[in-house]
Amino acid sequence: MRAAVKATLFQLHSIVGLVLGVVLMLIGVTGAVMSFEDEILAGLNAGVMHVEPRTASRLAPDELVARLQAESYGPVASITLSRDPAAAVRIRFARNEDRSRPSSLYVDPYDGRVLGHPVGEEFFATVLKLHRWLLLPGDGKGYGRLITGITAIGLLAMLITGLVLRWPHRPGSLKIWLKPNLRLHGRGLHRSLHSVVGTWVMLIYLVMVLTGLWWSFDWYRAGAIWLFARAPAAAEPIKARAPGGKMARTERPNAGAAPAAQFDRAWASLLQDRGENFASARLTLPSGGEPTIRVRAWLTEAADGRRDEFKIDAATGAIVSRELYADKTTGERMLSRVLDIHRGNILGVPGKLLFMLAALSMPLFGITGLLLYLSRRRHKRMAAAAMTRLVPGE
Repeated sequence: MRAAVKATLFQLHSIVGLVLGVVLMLIGVTGAVMSFEDEILAGLNAGVMHVEPRTASRLAPDELVARLQAESYGPVASITLSRDPAAAVRIRFARNEDRSRPSSLYVDPYDGRVLGHPVGEEFFATVLKLHRWLLLPGDGKGYGRLITGITAIGLLAMLITGLVLRWPHRPGSLKIWLKPNLRLHGRGLHRSLHSVVGTWVMLIYLVMVLTGLWWSFDWYRAGAIWLFARAPAAAEPIKARAPGGKMARTERPNAGAAPAAQFDRAWASLLQDRGENFASARLTLPSGGEPTIRVRAWLTEAADGRRDEFKIDAATGAIVSRELYADKTTGERMLSRVLDIHRGNILGVPGKLLFMLAALSMPLFGITGLLLYLSRRRHKRMAAAAMTRLVPGE
């Protein structure tokens, strides 16, 4: 029975690896490429993302946008402002009719001067689409999302079956688990590298899979939220107040229309509410008829998952809702930092480096797994030929 179970698990491990191997290698390599995306873009665009600090006051957000519109740039979707006096303002534009998004633009916060488009942004955007959706039509709403999700589940199955198949007779020996036998050649070396390196990266791959499924399946995301987040509070909603302290009117003319003044009131409300307690913030205009501006205020310049989130009435500047990172439970903080966990960023630069190396090792498993499969097929043919010579009349 034990031998039959192991044989079944071995077949499952082999079939899943052969079927999904190419997609897994592609996901691994693209993930490794994006590991230090922020650092690479910052290095390539130091002259675009930073300005010389000045004593002059910085322009209001709506004034910056108005100057861009005067120069015939497209409609603005969001604006990212920093409390760092040397940081440029990042402008993101609305999507085109074909759902593609123009490259973002950096402007001088003191005089509105256009600094330029960041080099490398479109490259990393393409790599991200390849990583998540395999560049298939529909992006997150197409078949690519389903394929990568199934591939992630397949990797989880290979991790479990691989651990069972590799379980040694002396499980307490670290040498057996962690030291490859580099004196071997051919099939023996391939098997040693496949199993030992797989042990090195097993926990990292498990974290990558469990977090990566967050973007693949809505039911998985809903289940994670149900498991780790508190139920939505039935408390009384925030009484909306405008930046000046007066109660905002509950009735607005043309409630479904976006107001003419788009960013200034929301920015003033954020400054009044949070003061110095954030490093940068992205203000995103209403979409789909919504009357509120969505605001993400990052607590550090790293712009990681540690952020406060607001919805601010676009017409009055009244804060409609707020989610403060400090008020979240451990589970809710984990959910807000899924991407940081997925990339290893939650452990800082050493974590990102480990996760990058683990992702880069994915082709090793694809290549050694294929070589082991071809070697088994060759040995089976040789064994069958030998049996044919031994049996008379066949």
